[in-house]
Amino acid sequence: MYRIMVWGMGAMGSGIVKNILQKRDLELTGVIETFRKDLAGKPLKSLGIESDIQISSNPQKAISDLDPDLIVIATASFVPVVFPMIKLAVENSVNVITLAEEMAYPWIDYPELSHRMDSMAKKHNVSILGTGINPGFVLDTLILSLTGVCLNVKKIKAQRINDLSPFGNEVMRTQGVGTSVEEFYEGIKNGKIVGHIGFRQSIYMIADALGWKIEKIEEEREPIVSKVYRETPYVKVKPGYVAGCKHIGRGFVNGEAKIELIHPQQIHPELEEIKTGDFIQIEGDPNISLEIKPEIPGGKGTIAMATNMIPKVIESKPGLMTMKDLQIPYGIINATR
Repeated sequence: MYRIMVWGMGAMGSGIVKNILQKRDLELTGVIETFRKDLAGKPLKSLGIESDIQISSNPQKAISDLDPDLIVIATASFVPVVFPMIKLAVENSVNVITLAEEMAYPWIDYPELSHRMDSMAKKHNVSILGTGINPGFVLDTLILSLTGVCLNVKKIKAQRINDLSPFGNEVMRTQGVGTSVEEFYEGIKNGKIVGHIGFRQSIYMIADALGWKIEKIEEEREPIVSKVYRETPYVKVKPGYVAGCKHIGRGFVNGEAKIELIHPQQIHPELEEIKTGDFIQIEGDPNISLEIKPEIPGGKGTIAMATNMIPKVIESKPGLMTMKDLQIPYGIINATR
């Protein structure tokens, strides 16, 4: 039985809490929330979750008192933001899984912090992993698994057309959902809107595994402008405003775009009859073509990946890990109730 804590009670964090409570090999020992101060000291039952565990706003005390084997950090997308949280956990000899997209392959943009995390994890005999549905699975780990049946790989093109609706405020903000078109482009310029976070990480992970040396990455971002009113618990979008972002990333090797990832994502695409799906094409020997219709649900997929990788991380060698370094993900069976 693995003792697990969750840090962050947003859309994904609360979903992970609920999922952990269902698993026969996992025990939820505590929950931390440091952004929403109004939740401090409240039981999970106040959020409709069947547990008497109280939400803590003191990470150091909660980790020291409850001594978890692993903590799932579901708070933010960027390495500098989650690094202090990871550091606190690791220095208390606790393994870490984080949903921060940049943590899927942090070596490329934060080499010094990555080496520091790797050294800390090895010193304290624990492991760190960034994962989720994407990056973490669809546009990287799944692609790499499919190359396993190829005698040779020449080029990769993959597309994920998905529904953003299950995600919370952080994702809506970084995707520009709810902004005007002018605000969207201004947000792209000043860095407040980034589109999909993870293309660089996925492209470098794939290339590293296949032995390709990436010379440059080019990215394009365009707003998906809604023709109808759309709403989620986290955002409202009027007609003429931005419902999502079409983001394309291309990784170049020897002047050729060897990896092309396309990711148009928006809230409630069905309101404009947009068909979702995950599509992977590998040019090689043999050629591989995979279609999943509709797409793997982003919210459920993220929650599942974070939960199902828990045993893999705890049982792995110590250090800063990526999905290509660990055993393949598979489901943890629910407890018998």
